[in-house]
Amino acid sequence: MNFNGTDGYQPSSALVQSTDGNFYGVTYYGGTPTSCLYAAGYECGTVFKVTPAGELTTLHSFCSQANCADGANPVSLTQGTNGKFYGVTEMGGASGTGCYGYGCGTIFEITPSGQLTTLYNFCTQSGCPDGSEPSGLVQAIDGNFYGTTFSGGYNYGGTVFKLTAAGKFTTLYHFCAKTGCPDGAAPGANLLQASDGNLYGTNTYGGTYNGGTLFQMTPAGKLTTLYSLHKPNSLIQGSDGALYGTTAAGGSHDHGIVFRLSPAGKLTTLHSFCGLDCATGDSPMAGVIEGSDGNLFGTAGLAGLTYYAGALFQITSSGAFNTLYLFCSQSNCGDGWGPGALMQATNGTFYGTTQGGGTSNHGTVYTLSEGLGPFVAARPAFGSAGQSITVLGNNLTGATSVTFHGTPATFTVVSDTYIQATVPAGATTGSIQVATTNGMLSSNLPFRIP
Repeated sequence: MNFNGTDGYQPSSALVQSTDGNFYGVTYYGGTPTSCLYAAGYECGTVFKVTPAGELTTLHSFCSQANCADGANPVSLTQGTNGKFYGVTEMGGASGTGCYGYGCGTIFEITPSGQLTTLYNFCTQSGCPDGSEPSGLVQAIDGNFYGTTFSGGYNYGGTVFKLTAAGKFTTLYHFCAKTGCPDGAAPGANLLQASDGNLYGTNTYGGTYNGGTLFQMTPAGKLTTLYSLHKPNSLIQGSDGALYGTTAAGGSHDHGIVFRLSPAGKLTTLHSFCGLDCATGDSPMAGVIEGSDGNLFGTAGLAGLTYYAGALFQITSSGAFNTLYLFCSQSNCGDGWGPGALMQATNGTFYGTTQGGGTSNHGTVYTLSEGLGPFVAARPAFGSAGQSITVLGNNLTGATSVTFHGTPATFTVVSDTYIQATVPAGATTGSIQVATTNGMLSSNLPFRIP
């Protein structure tokens, strides 16, 4: 489907597959607010829903409250365990003129029907010690939300924060704690909670070369810098336990890399992007995901055969690289340009967005089929005995069993698109399997028992 501006412009994060089977996301611009203080001709962003058939519904247009009290320019969205969605806006909120003459961002909650509640306003304290311009949000296994801010904090290098389900806000860490920012600065992507329970993230500045860092943080706020890289994007944990990601710069040609960081801390470059005239693309602006076939999939954000178009790629864990699609292959870039983060839905198809192109040049939502079959996905992808786990899928009505690596679990089929299951005692790390009327479905990633 194509965005037309009034229903959104420039989608800014990966789509989220919901328990209702639809996909939800945010656009950085667009919408129909009654006032937008500073968008320079653009409106202030939306939250939207799109069905698998491509029908789009705008759930909320930001800056629809006076002085943008509801926030402006959203950059992140995730679904909580209660079925509601949570995200951050980079600007707006009740902090008034603290950031560039505008609000400094918010944390918000929105229901699937579109009722929005602002949970926190950044920079409401003098000097912004709580941070400003939030850049991501994730719900951890403890039920709390963790995120980062691009700027603010005691040292103006950004922060890591926690927001409890009850709404209590705590700043866990202030970046750039030492001269030269060896611990990094300006985090710009969602955090990842790995199976060891720790949080992992990236900074876009600071570190040994002032190009950014990879870091580990305990939920209590103890930070360890793992590696210095050049403009790293978001991270994933692969089925082998390693961390995988991309950078927007660095590598053999200084146009970005795909990398693997082993559990022992060894970093391996799997692929170096080769520049603007290269058909494999250039400077990825988003991380990779692991497909249900075990390969990595991602987007190159700038190039391809047509300048600024972008590319879709596949790469194995050993580094074999394959370009899958080059954007702007259609007349007037009807297929979009500037792809962002990918996601794979449980029907096996990949879904993504482009920042521009399409019929109105306001961006698109597209699908990519690689012939992969359906699967189930656990949310979260790790947990201990007795914990309730959401299992996403399709055609789940009539499911007769759910097992965790062969150990039977108690479960409830809530709808055709998700099951609520309890991690059984004695379960070990491995695949979740669901027996349905159409056959056996396995999880795309191993469910990890800490």
